[in-house]
Order: sequence, then structure tokens, then C-alpha cells
Amino acid sequence: MKFSFLGAGLVLFASVPGVYANTITFVTPSGATTSGGPVDASATFTTGAGFVDITLTDLEANPKDVAQLLSDLDFVLSNGATTGTLASSSGQEITVASNGTFTLGNAVSTGWGLNNNVGGGLQLDALGFIGPEHLIIGPPGAGLTYSNANSSIAGNGPHNPFLNQTATFVVDVTGVTVDTRITSATFSFGTTPGINVPGTVPEPSSLLSLLMLGGAGLVFRKRLGGVFRR
Repeated sequence: MKFSFLGAGLVLFASVPGVYANTITFVTPSGATTSGGPVDASATFTTGAGFVDITLTDLEANPKDVAQLLSDLDFVLSNGATTGTLASSSGQEITVASNGTFTLGNAVSTGWGLNNNVGGGLQLDALGFIGPEHLIIGPPGAGLTYSNANSSIAGNGPHNPFLNQTATFVVDVTGVTVDTRITSATFSFGTTPGINVPGTVPEPSSLLSLLMLGGAGLVFRKRLGGVFRR
């Protein structure tokens, strides 16, 4: 794996015989908050020939309010593309009971959709498709319970089930190549549209720590025609 520093960001280039792609991670800024409390999230993008793979993760442990849960992601591509197709998505369901305990479900399609021509780019969105359920929730707290959760999370029928910490998406975008970069990303939280937090690219040392902790990674799967994708 080779590392290349482009401006303030770290771009990772993974070499596979005959196949190339690059990856960049955006995170919420340190100290970011919404009306529900602090938020902490990451989005890792991998671009390749005609596709963008995205791993979206909620890192905020033991959240109190649904306004701390991920509900959409806007991103802008360096090639100016504003239209695409959501090819696939996946996440594990999790249901939080009124006492803060939880039950893990199956890995399912997220039910999220893709909105085109949003802010000069694309938007992965739960609220306009499957919301208010299937928002991405962070890990539980001590004792493996969501002890801080209020009634907007714990035992909330319309909001359950959530997606457990991480969801993955494959977006097909005509014209995307290995040289296409993600120039900006914005996270949104909660069940009310417009609770937005612009993402930043972490310093290289912080990103490497995130990779080592398993918060972000580069994974390829073989696709038809010899091209790799998630």
C-alpha cells in the first residue's frame, strides 16, 4: 500500500494487479454537537472505475438522543458528477428496548436511497426513503447497554430498528475513475432534515490510528469483468 499526501488530506492507494483505487476518510470535527448532544462519525470513500464505495460509521458511544444518530451523507466528487445509482447497501439491524438493552438483528439492505444533484454532488439519505428507522447508531456504553438513551431511542417504535454502528454502500457513477477524489462530505443527524455537520479530513497520524482501530479500511471484492468493488 502506498501513501500520498495531497494538500491537508491523506489519500491511500491500494495496488491490486490490474486494478487501482484510492481511499479518503472524512470525520466530524472534534467537539461537534447537535441539539441532541455530541456527535462523532466517519465516512470512508473508495473511488474506482465507475463506482464509489462508502463505509459510514457512527462512533458516538451510548448516545442520549436520536439527534445524535446518522441519517444522511452528502458528498462532492472532483469530476463534477451529480448523478448516480445506489447499487447496493448493507447494515446490521439493532433494536434498543425501553430499558436500554438491545437485540441484534440480521444484516439487511439499509433501505437508504440516493438523491442526485444535492449541493453540487450526491446524497445518501435515510429520511426520504426508510426513515425515521434505520438511522445509524453508535456503540452501547459500559455494561453493553444504551444507559443514556432517552425515549427517542429506547423503546421508540417508529425509530427502531436502527443500524448497528456501520453501513456500507456502493454507488455507481458514470465517469468516476481512480483519479476522482471526494472534495467534501457533510454528515447529517436525527429525524429532522438539515442537522448538518461538515466533515474534515483528519491529520495523517489520526487517520492511521483510525485505520488501526478498524474504524476505516480498504476492502475490495471482485466484480464482473475483472473490476474490484465492495
